[in-house]
Amino acid sequence: MSEPILTVFTKPWTGPLPELADTVAGLGLQGVELPVRPGYQVTPETAAAGLPAAARTLAARGLQIRSIAGPIDEATVAACGEAGVPMIRICVAVDPAVGFRATVDRYRRQFDALLPALERHGVAIGIQNHSGAQIGSAAGVLYLIERYDPKHVCAVLDMAHCGVAGEPVELAVDILSDRLRLVNFKSAYQRRLTAPEDDAVYKVHWTTHQHAAYSWRGFVQALREAGYDGAYCLPAEYSHPRGQGQRMGDEVLPFLRGDIGYLKGLLGEGLGAME
Repeated sequence: MSEPILTVFTKPWTGPLPELADTVAGLGLQGVELPVRPGYQVTPETAAAGLPAAARTLAARGLQIRSIAGPIDEATVAACGEAGVPMIRICVAVDPAVGFRATVDRYRRQFDALLPALERHGVAIGIQNHSGAQIGSAAGVLYLIERYDPKHVCAVLDMAHCGVAGEPVELAVDILSDRLRLVNFKSAYQRRLTAPEDDAVYKVHWTTHQHAAYSWRGFVQALREAGYDGAYCLPAEYSHPRGQGQRMGDEVLPFLRGDIGYLKGLLGEGLGAME
């Protein structure tokens, strides 16, 4: 059994790529999910040249770009193909003006139009579930992508969002097991903001593995039983104290190191069992 590939979503870091590569390599990871967004090292406008250049910079430190979080259009698909990036990860927000079904139809039309480019460049669109007014469950993701070959449109399972919504680990993995190309390991729970006597108001709090609304150990075990062989991504999302958004930059490192160590330990238990 080969050693699992661990990556990190580099959203917390907006500095130069060489510094980012040093930080990720220092964490003992094998790759990254790179944001292709305004304000980051590679933007949608610079992706054609910037993404292959970023791949070379990271490769010099032994790192791969296993996925990007960016737009789904032919230019970005082509840039991913040139850079050897196998996946563009997206979430699907439900447009309240048109509703769920029309939103699904809109995304399917986008996927259909991109199928030739995805095939030509060897790139997949990965759909991640996301809580809130988005497609938030494994069942919802399957409904959206079931008609597609997973080499073109696949699933990215994020149990933190399932946990917030109450979808069990074993069920979520079973629903998407034959379409999974990436899994996220992050943690959240619903924190009540109001007193028990008042109307209930909750806010999602992003935290470490000890406080997740699901079992990381159970997730690893379910993936192992399903024969999952893709990458494991740590999105490095941790809520800032006093509700000031998410922690950014190296402020995430103490929390991220703990999560990496715990996940490596869980995955190492599986490797030992196979020997």
